[in-house]
Amino acid sequence: MEIKILASELHKQNITGIQWIGSDAWITDSSLTDSEGHTILVGSLGFTVAKAKIPGLEEHLRQLHPSQFPNSQFVIDFWEEVFDCCLNETGNTQRKPCSGLESLKTVESLFTDVSELRFTKNVYKSVLAVAHALDMMFKCDDRGSYSNSSCFDPKHIEPWQILHNLKSVNFTTPDGERVYFDNNGDSPARYELVNLRMTSRRIMKGETVGIYDASFPDDKQFIMNNISVVWANGLLEMPVSVCSKTCLPGTYKVLQKGKPICCHDCIPCSAGEITNLTSLQCLKCPPEYWSNSRRDACIPKPIEFLAYNEILGTVLAIFSLLGIFLAMITTLIFFTHKETPLIRANNSELSFLLLFSLTLCFLCSLTFIGRPTQMSCMLRHTAFGMTFVLCMSCVLGKTMVVLIAFRATLPGSNIVKWFGPTQQRLSVISFTLIQVLICILWLTISPPFPFMNFALYEDRIILQCDLGSAIGFYAVLGYIGFLAVLCFVLAFLARKLPDNFNEAKFITFSMLIFCSVWITFIPAYISSPGKLSDAVEIFAILASAYGVLLCIFLPKCFIILFRPEQNTKKCI
Repeated sequence: MEIKILASELHKQNITGIQWIGSDAWITDSSLTDSEGHTILVGSLGFTVAKAKIPGLEEHLRQLHPSQFPNSQFVIDFWEEVFDCCLNETGNTQRKPCSGLESLKTVESLFTDVSELRFTKNVYKSVLAVAHALDMMFKCDDRGSYSNSSCFDPKHIEPWQILHNLKSVNFTTPDGERVYFDNNGDSPARYELVNLRMTSRRIMKGETVGIYDASFPDDKQFIMNNISVVWANGLLEMPVSVCSKTCLPGTYKVLQKGKPICCHDCIPCSAGEITNLTSLQCLKCPPEYWSNSRRDACIPKPIEFLAYNEILGTVLAIFSLLGIFLAMITTLIFFTHKETPLIRANNSELSFLLLFSLTLCFLCSLTFIGRPTQMSCMLRHTAFGMTFVLCMSCVLGKTMVVLIAFRATLPGSNIVKWFGPTQQRLSVISFTLIQVLICILWLTISPPFPFMNFALYEDRIILQCDLGSAIGFYAVLGYIGFLAVLCFVLAFLARKLPDNFNEAKFITFSMLIFCSVWITFIPAYISSPGKLSDAVEIFAILASAYGVLLCIFLPKCFIILFRPEQNTKKCI
């Protein structure tokens, strides 16, 4: 047998520690004990056909006698070999004649040993199956009849009739094994897991440590006995039959070039990918999720937006509130001194309206902070556009008042009646209504809306407001810019008009700051990622609003509070 030759050669080469998986051809072969180097096979495991337990077979074999088979040469040779005697007087004269009292009941031989009958069991089950098929035929029950309910004729049995009944047999052998045939004519497989081990007498013997039975439920087909398995070299500890350890969740296998398939490296998954106990390759997380630090689970991505509880949001909110406070203080100062020449000379009605619009400008910057919603997204841009147009309309009105005031001093000029208080109010309302119409069209056609930006960063979601229609946004900005440029030009033309307190100079400087801020805003807004674009827009709103507030109203407040002697008609 090849396994004996292989075991002998391995023994000569002193190769040990190999875990053998044996076939049914040698795993139960007792003759292996006689081969050289058979000890290297200790710990071998193999599946083989289950042992047979045939009731009465051993008793029947031990009762056999040559007188029952006088013409069987096999029985004669077997008997003479076992008892070392001669049955035939003319036979071998070197053996003593058999006395006739010999009996197999006290003899131990391979013939009487039924403990290792394995393939014989299939013959036993086959005979039982045919017997059950014949029994059904003779009893003529429902399973042993034709489809037309007629029975078989026991005197004229055909092979196909037995086959017909074999398909219906279903019985249990005395040792508890079920025998039946499926639609393909196959009986359920039944195997024993045999483990080769050394006995106390230093003889290698196969021990059944488990059983596989396909007739059992799926989760109970393989059952291990309560017997410890002996592994290679007689060890009781299970060997590790891998070149590399199992990859942990969060890593994936990469085979090592030139080595067996069980040798591999464990490479961590890339960011945004995971592996678990069931996946062999890294799996990409859904867009709303990101891998954790161990790369074994997808967790929701953090959602970022400009919030009040972060430093940037807090600083911007403080400056917004400070602007509101300064605008209200300025309004209070102007209101308490509204009858003074300085306030009356600078169109108190437009001044109060301008301060109100600046307060709204500071207030609308707060709408850019906090979690974007459908309402806040629509409010932040439209409120910003309308409040700034109201502011620019007031500044434009004040600039035109300065120009007209000096034009009116010329001989024969009646220009004042064309731009009196009523016309000033109408101009402010008209300029503001144009922006209101632009915002209404914007909100009607394609309004701003909140959306989650997955493309900007891989590991987090940026929640921001989409403009909806970029044309609407730039139309709002363009109209504000048009009014600002117009104010700047008119104020620049009036900057050198004779007066002790020419407001046009301060308007020119405030519009210069305003235009500079918004010219630099556009490229900064486009290039700023995520929530920084909101911060840039808030900064532009605050810077331009502070510029108008400080340039136009700070000199007046300084004169009112600290230079009251200049607040007279003579100085104005």
